[in-house]
Amino acid sequence: MVPLRRLRAGLAPALALGAVLLAASAPPATAADGLGDRVFPSLGNPGYRALAYDLSFEYRADTRTVDATAVITTRTTRTTAALSLDALGLDVHAVRVDGRAARFAVHDEKLTVTPGKPLRRGSTARLTVEYTADPRAALPHTGWVPTANGFAVAGQPASAHTVFPCNDHPSEKARFTITVTAPDPLLGVANGELTRTVPLGDGRTTRRYVSREPMATELVQVSVGDYTVRRRTGPHGLPLRDVVPTARVAELAPALDLTADQLRWAEQHLGPFPFESYGILPVDTDDPAAFRFTGLETQTLTLYKPGFLRQAEPAIGSHMMHELVHSWFGDSVTPATWADLWLNEGHADYYGLAYRYERGWPDAWGDTTLTARMRRVHRLGDQWRHDSGPVASPTADTLFDDQRYTGGALVLFALREKVGAATFDRIERTFLREHRHGTATTRDYVRTASEVSGQDLSGFLDDWLYGRRTPPVPGHPDWTVAPVSTTPDAAGARPAGPRTPEHSGTV
Repeated sequence: MVPLRRLRAGLAPALALGAVLLAASAPPATAADGLGDRVFPSLGNPGYRALAYDLSFEYRADTRTVDATAVITTRTTRTTAALSLDALGLDVHAVRVDGRAARFAVHDEKLTVTPGKPLRRGSTARLTVEYTADPRAALPHTGWVPTANGFAVAGQPASAHTVFPCNDHPSEKARFTITVTAPDPLLGVANGELTRTVPLGDGRTTRRYVSREPMATELVQVSVGDYTVRRRTGPHGLPLRDVVPTARVAELAPALDLTADQLRWAEQHLGPFPFESYGILPVDTDDPAAFRFTGLETQTLTLYKPGFLRQAEPAIGSHMMHELVHSWFGDSVTPATWADLWLNEGHADYYGLAYRYERGWPDAWGDTTLTARMRRVHRLGDQWRHDSGPVASPTADTLFDDQRYTGGALVLFALREKVGAATFDRIERTFLREHRHGTATTRDYVRTASEVSGQDLSGFLDDWLYGRRTPPVPGHPDWTVAPVSTTPDAAGARPAGPRTPEHSGTV
């Protein structure tokens, strides 16, 4: 993901909850109600695993609302009288468990379902939730991106449950089938492969999409709009599918045409592309209030702001590579907890920067090599640790700060300098192979690095990932770290350098 404020800072130097069927009111959700994630402790739900989601969305153009049904296949991990799902802003009409009506209560950001009899440990159950949602609803946070003629979805990090009830935690990857019904001539699209198109004969068409590989809830994409689908072929016959606002096809073509060559470059470094297809969805809005990110790595169909893609090289190349690399780091290998986000963003920044400097494109501060950029970031290291915490210790407020992005890239650069380029490449490919289409922790990465390199790197990497002071970079004894400043200058900037929340960008 590239947050919008991150892009702006990087370019500046260079340019009604549902009905309640249970009478008793429920207390606010706490960590005890969720999986206890360090960053978002109340999200996710204990007692079961979500194995598969079959989601159906019907967009109603007259009201601009969405009628939806979520069928969730679960397996219990303990005998339980009730199951909870993450849900916010969904007007729930009915809930069934294995076809039988169930009691339910919507409270705080949870939907609690009570079937007619307890579910035994190890049993499988199908929860069906019928609901209506308004993509324009004012919520504390939202995964909806409303547009003039439809919507898109941007659920990262913790808002997928405003779109569909779910176990909204990255460790809960599951299989997804998504059906979208839209009035003609609008087009409904989603992650994965189009497997069925059914004209309903009343001016509506239903399309069904199946994702071959499991997916985290925050990576789900479903959109309705006036779109044109551009299909091409990438490396090794990989299908490329861009879903483009029809009025913008010509102006966005130069950016979208970069994908095939970028895929070839990424595969040289990371191995074969891990999914059935790839493409870009420029959501048809440039309203910053509607879409807070520049780009978001929704699985197989990356979401972008069209205004960003109208730029020419080199402004877009590094950002597009950043989002593409998330197909490996973030989508295929998903962080087991939100504290492991640096594995996504640090790798995406590292390869996005390497791609940029390989082409001789200077960045916003005039750096023309990865080494020069990393020296600049290293100098800011103590300031970032003071302001945002260590690289692998984010809070909800600092999750998308520089430290997870270029700070994470600096960790990888230091590791490469210590073990050498060839060993570093083996570490990367081994880690991706071992955790393909699963989840991984920071500990998993440290373990792989130690095993592949033949040396215990736990102390070295722990200092970089969790230390309060910035370690020296191997092979660069002349690099120094600036002292920490707690006093902004008159312009509100830190004297230490161009550090801003949600990052200054890979470009």
